Amino acid sequence: MTKQYYTIGMAGHVDHGKTSLTKALTNIETDRLKEEKERAISIELGYAPLKIDENTQVSIIDVPGHERFIRQMIAGVAGIDLVILVVAADEGVMPQTVEHLQILQLLGIHRGLIVVTKMDLVEEDMKELIEADIFEKITDTFFEGTELLFVDSVSKKGIPELIRKMEEYLKDVPVRNASGPFRLPIDQVFTVHGQGTVVRGTVYEGEVKEGEVLELLPQQKKVRARQLQVHNETQSLGRAGQRLAINVGGIAKNEVKRGDVLVSTQYYTSTKTIDVCLDTFESLKFSLKQRNAIKLHLGTAEVYGKIVFFDRNELTAGRHVLCQLRLDQPVVTRRGDRFILRRPTPVETVGGGFVIDPNGEKYKFGERTIALLSRKKEGTPEERIIDVLKVNKSMTLQELEKEASVPATELQEIVTKHPHSPFRKLQNQYMLKDVYDECIHMLTIELNDYHNKFPLREGKNKAELMQQFNVYGSSVIEAVIEEGIVTNVFKKNKQFIATYDFSPSFPKQWERRMNQVILAMEKEGLQVSPFTDLVNNAGIPLELQEELRHFLLRTSKVIELDEKHILSKTAFEAAVQKVKENIADKFDLQTAKSVLNISRKYLVPLLEAFDEQKVTKREGNERVFLDNK
Repeated sequence: MTKQYYTIGMAGHVDHGKTSLTKALTNIETDRLKEEKERAISIELGYAPLKIDENTQVSIIDVPGHERFIRQMIAGVAGIDLVILVVAADEGVMPQTVEHLQILQLLGIHRGLIVVTKMDLVEEDMKELIEADIFEKITDTFFEGTELLFVDSVSKKGIPELIRKMEEYLKDVPVRNASGPFRLPIDQVFTVHGQGTVVRGTVYEGEVKEGEVLELLPQQKKVRARQLQVHNETQSLGRAGQRLAINVGGIAKNEVKRGDVLVSTQYYTSTKTIDVCLDTFESLKFSLKQRNAIKLHLGTAEVYGKIVFFDRNELTAGRHVLCQLRLDQPVVTRRGDRFILRRPTPVETVGGGFVIDPNGEKYKFGERTIALLSRKKEGTPEERIIDVLKVNKSMTLQELEKEASVPATELQEIVTKHPHSPFRKLQNQYMLKDVYDECIHMLTIELNDYHNKFPLREGKNKAELMQQFNVYGSSVIEAVIEEGIVTNVFKKNKQFIATYDFSPSFPKQWERRMNQVILAMEKEGLQVSPFTDLVNNAGIPLELQEELRHFLLRTSKVIELDEKHILSKTAFEAAVQKVKENIADKFDLQTAKSVLNISRKYLVPLLEAFDEQKVTKREGNERVFLDNK
């Protein structure tokens, strides 16, 4: 069974026991900072692993509850699958509890549990009052109808029941998409002595392999994932839903910050102008005026900017308001991403919503623009097809019809007859041209790296390539490789794939010494020295010695006598010719020795090589020529 990875967030008012509850569940103290321990409140996000069973791994995020740390709270809950709303039994629902609840609602989180902590501090008959208070506050939210669980983190009362309930809820949570493009919004950056820069975050979607080249946005800088860790355990693969730390090569710590994003694809956009659909809090204290300053929380990013309306000059409260955010700094987003909007001063959470278009333009004030944004919000059929293919990489027409909700006739028209179609057909699958170009580009980079590292090899094994790029799907990669061969981008020799213009050859820095080995073999003739002696005398490094041996054998420049000796093709052919000239038909070992005048040590493997090369055929103690020409 495939392992499943989830992230659970702890939300609620300050000092309501989120950190203690996390410790009771995982036995891990998430308050790490000195000031957190001194003040007994969480300032930064805390993380702890919880193993539900062999196939279910959970990362628990302990979110700061204090109003001054709302930024960290938003960064923490933006990537969660299930939320636990924590309410202290001795205080009940507090203002910060309500604000966290509103933020969770606006971030599109649909599943949660309500846990009442510190149950040992209240009498049994108070529980009904606590429940009534909580149920009143969660009316018309996704928590409505959920159960309340009473626990005490110190005595561990109710903890086993909570774990069972979490397991039950997680069974209904869809597993995050690991087949889509990789995206990891960064919420922590630090250095490890001897390792360099490390970034950490929750993988929103896709997967990443150790050694893979990623792009850091919005800097547009290539980095390599040198090492991956999940809760301090080294992994070769990181995937959606996991809390992942990546040791990134090629960048210094001061070049990365919280809010940056690691991606594996060009789909993600760095932008400063975003068209959005905004829902505001009904309890909004201050109106929001045209071009007011705002603070955007998107993923783990926090960016200042201004809000632009097209159908009003002031907003007091409202749902599904179509507007635009113009930001001071670029953020990384795509259509459908959720966000929270706050006012810098006076400080207030305004509301939240989702991104309609990450690449907004300048529009005129008026109903035409609102109509345009409304169409964008719903999405054109082509946009829906593109969105589906961004996630699934390639699909048949039947699969696209179902997933994109586009009628078959209209779908056929869009993907096949569009004059500037962004789609490409490979075999019976459709994919985005950008994905095809990206696959070709990534395969070419990988093959060029491989050729530089192993210039004596024919190319990289096709099965290895398909495994390495299986994030695109095996059928996609195979189709792209075959198409690349047809279009002379790649070439294939048996199971090996190479770039079209590549030919195996000696690396320039070792070319003279490798030719020296060949000359030495030709000079020594039939009684050649062991191959290891020849390459060591030429000063060829150990890691290249076997590479050279296989290259010489594969290109038929030499003949293998035994494990230690290989013979130059020139010397072998000269020996064949000499035997044929001096022996009419059959010959035995002694006869061959008299002709070639070499010791038995070399003669026996040489005659066996005659047989292997189809020069002779053994008949008892004698050999006959297969071709006397």
